[in-house]
Amino acid sequence: MVFYEPQLRELPPVWRTFVQNEMNQEYFQNLSTKIKEAQKTNPIYPPLEYRLEALRYFSPEETKVLILGQDPYHGPGQAHGLAFSVPLGQKLPPSLRNIFKELKSDLNIDPPFSGNLSPWAKQGVLLLNSALTVEASKAGSHLQWGWNEFTDRLIQFLAANTKDVVFVLWGKYAQSKAPLIAEDKHLILQSAHPSPLSAHRGFFGSKVFSKINSYLIEHGRSPITWQLD
Repeated sequence: MVFYEPQLRELPPVWRTFVQNEMNQEYFQNLSTKIKEAQKTNPIYPPLEYRLEALRYFSPEETKVLILGQDPYHGPGQAHGLAFSVPLGQKLPPSLRNIFKELKSDLNIDPPFSGNLSPWAKQGVLLLNSALTVEASKAGSHLQWGWNEFTDRLIQFLAANTKDVVFVLWGKYAQSKAPLIAEDKHLILQSAHPSPLSAHRGFFGSKVFSKINSYLIEHGRSPITWQLD
């Protein structure tokens, strides 16, 4: 099983229909087979019940922002279905610490106690990873198994069926998805990835959070409250 059936049933109807349609495709069935085999020998993150977490909070038309990650954290207890986020009590990963540094620089919001980004998700921020699973201690292990096709289709679907969404693409991999998005309908914000290896190349100083809110306000949408606690 790739998705937890109770969570699938709880998705907003449009997302539920989208996911169910993709699950019937040959590429997704191949992906399912690979994951079933992999989990026989190695833990898979996040746990089954969190793999659709990013889609759980709102429908496509309610989406204000999409922040695209690559794949889930591959350490125990870290991944819970929201890109860049970790549950309460988990140590902040380096990229998330840098995200909070930029938030402080941009909007003078102090780093929060927890790295759980679900308060952002509850406001219409789609924290999507390009792969929705990963094997323990093997970063990127499932990215090319079919998840990339699933999330590419999801991004295209969202971009085609909404307007005035801010797509945040950090790093070269995320930026490769820009052609999936109609720039005349949406705002695309691109910069270096917040990883310590690249944050100094343009992520720091990008003022991404204030740019997002300015765009939303200009287009008659409520801004995001970025304060987490």
